[in-house]
Amino acid sequence: MKLEPVDAQSYSPLVLAYIGDAVYEVMIRTKVINRGSMQVNKMHKHSSELVKAGAQAALFKAIEEELTEEEHSVYRRGRNAKSFTMAKNATMIDYRMATGLEALVGWLFLTERFDRLAELVSMGLERLGALDGAK
Repeated sequence: MKLEPVDAQSYSPLVLAYIGDAVYEVMIRTKVINRGSMQVNKMHKHSSELVKAGAQAALFKAIEEELTEEEHSVYRRGRNAKSFTMAKNATMIDYRMATGLEALVGWLFLTERFDRLAELVSMGLERLGALDGAK
């Protein structure tokens, strides 16, 4: 993507989560449309279910064992960040886990570890069976 070089460690975990949220949503939408043509409303509903805090927390649990120590560290920074907002219809635990996952996604994106990012998200979705029956 030819990003300007950045020191991803210099960003706050909430900034990492901010970009990670957008990257994760694009990845999910791409995975959903990749499953085949369907009504846009159905694609939106399916995508929305997968980007909710609860689904993100479940995805993290599905890949947690596969993370390197460095990836765990980034996740923990995001999970422990003090946010003054909370997602609708989410528990605080799920919200914090989702923020940690988004921080990890943002960090992987900014450090241009695109293959690893795709591997982890795909693995999590597969382990959850999240795209089964998406048509």
